[in-house]
Amino acid sequence: MVVLDWDFPSGDHDDWSQEEFESNIVKERIGKQPLLTGDVNVTIRNGVAPVEDIEFTDNSSWIRSRKFKISAKVAQGNYHGVRICEAITEAFVVKDHRGELYKKHHPQMLEDEVWRLEKIGRSGTFYKKLTASGIKTVQDFLKMSIVEPQKLRRILGTGMSEKMWEATIKHARTCIMGNKLYIFRGPNSIIFLNPICQVVRATINGQTFLTRDLPNLNGV
Repeated sequence: MVVLDWDFPSGDHDDWSQEEFESNIVKERIGKQPLLTGDVNVTIRNGVAPVEDIEFTDNSSWIRSRKFKISAKVAQGNYHGVRICEAITEAFVVKDHRGELYKKHHPQMLEDEVWRLEKIGRSGTFYKKLTASGIKTVQDFLKMSIVEPQKLRRILGTGMSEKMWEATIKHARTCIMGNKLYIFRGPNSIIFLNPICQVVRATINGQTFLTRDLPNLNGV
């Protein structure tokens, strides 16, 4: 099996020569290991050739089309007479998993590291300021944005513009909260909090109030 560029064959052309095929095989970049590794040589039995382990060693971003195809061809010397045409897959993109490690998540999870938030770079200034203040996860960030928003803003400092701040907060609020609740019990009340310290329900003097009622509880 070999790797081809995405635009071979062109159009509806399905009668290419062996020379045309060979000239469109994509080789590894200089200094790199073979582009395709694993079970690249397989044996057909009863018309079937299972492929159990095959791996790209490089992404497809460095070629013009940014896409690869895989082709299966008969090994030289294994046939005589009429030429057997090569089988070719559809085009596809090969991504580098190393880049995935540094991507932002959409949406966030509570346990994600805080640098997964927009405008906070991994090992950047904002990240260092936050972790030095004990804010290490998205959950930590959201908790402080609810309980002490001004303190959180001061921690990030003037280096973070208002536009950046709004983008970070907006992204953080897409976080998946789950259904877990925390309960705080007082003499005549029970307060239910979500994982970022927002009050979602309260029972005061035997009367239950939902979130929409809470701003009006001053007189209770």
